[in-house]
Amino acid sequence: MRVFLDTNVLVSAFATRGLCADLLRSVMAEHELVLGEVVLEEFRRVLTTRFRMPADQVRGIEVYLRSYEVVSKPAERDPIKVRDEADRWVLASAHKNAHADVLVTGDSDLLSVADRVRVQIVTPREFWEKLRKIK
Repeated sequence: MRVFLDTNVLVSAFATRGLCADLLRSVMAEHELVLGEVVLEEFRRVLTTRFRMPADQVRGIEVYLRSYEVVSKPAERDPIKVRDEADRWVLASAHKNAHADVLVTGDSDLLSVADRVRVQIVTPREFWEKLRKIK
């Protein structure tokens, strides 16, 4: 399964211990992790500004994540209207560029349009439960 992780899932995976860290490890081991340039850009900014993580540590994490598939920024945003316009880039990245089967996010704006897009959008908890049922 091709799994696209949103910024908030990645930040939680690297900044805290818990569900998102376990989910990331599981995806890396058992599925195809696909990331987007738009997500990595925001990920880098959040870790350095909000979490005040040292730049060299953030670079190291980013180098590691880039060992997985990273899709470029789409030519245009997704046509679906989302409250946060930046999320339209995430949707386009996951659907059009990454051809992901699922987009995992904790972002309520993205979750609110799940019934109107072609890529399945789920919370980290929903995806974790789905993974456990597969086994």
